[in-house]
Formats: sequence, C-alpha cells, structure tokens
Amino acid sequence: MKQPIFNYDEMSDTLYVSFAPGEKATGIELTEHILLRLNKHERRAVGLTFLNYSILAQQTEIGPRSFPLTGFAKLSDELQEMVLEVMKLPPVSELLLLSSYTPSISDTVPITLLQFANAAASAK
Repeated sequence: MKQPIFNYDEMSDTLYVSFAPGEKATGIELTEHILLRLNKHERRAVGLTFLNYSILAQQTEIGPRSFPLTGFAKLSDELQEMVLEVMKLPPVSELLLLSSYTPSISDTVPITLLQFANAAASAK
C-alpha cells in the first residue's frame, strides 16, 4: 500500500489526505469538519479532508478530542455499513480511530478521533 499524501492549506486550515491521487470519489460527511472520500463501487477510501484541522488536532487537558459522526445518521443503512467497513481498515484506520459513546444501555453513538496529528503536523 502506498503512503498517503498529506497536503495542508494554511489559509483555510484544511488538511487533505489522498490515498489515490486524482481518482474520482463520493464525499461522505462524517462530521461537519471531516469528509471521507470514497470509491463506492470498490468500497475503498480515496482520501480524507479535515476542515479546521488545527482545532481537530488540538489536545485537551485530558487527552485527544473525540467527535461524534454526526453525518452518519443521514446515510442509508447500506452506506452506513460501507462507511464503517472502510473506517475499520487501513488506510483510514491508521488516521482515524473509530469508537463509540454509549450514553445509555440502548444508545450507541459512533465517534472518531485523529490518531495521527503528530505525523500530519509535518505536512504543514
């Protein structure tokens, strides 16, 4: 597997991560700041886009920031399954950690956090 290409735009504070440069993809909004670019036919990640990257990568006093996958609920069941499948595998799993928040015994909210902030900082 090729190494991802990191491209940081300082003006917009956006980090683009490409796994397959130039390949057409469908954008899936995971959160309002994280976009997964997906080849739906091959069920494969093409890239990730992180808006307001410096905020996403910022540590808190108690550890890394986690973000609910707010865009997940807007997806069809089939697309939800595909997104989870893609997020659990490299190369996405090497950049985003998928987890869940369980506010009650019957509710599970998928969440993610950046697990590559130090490596990507060198792209800046």
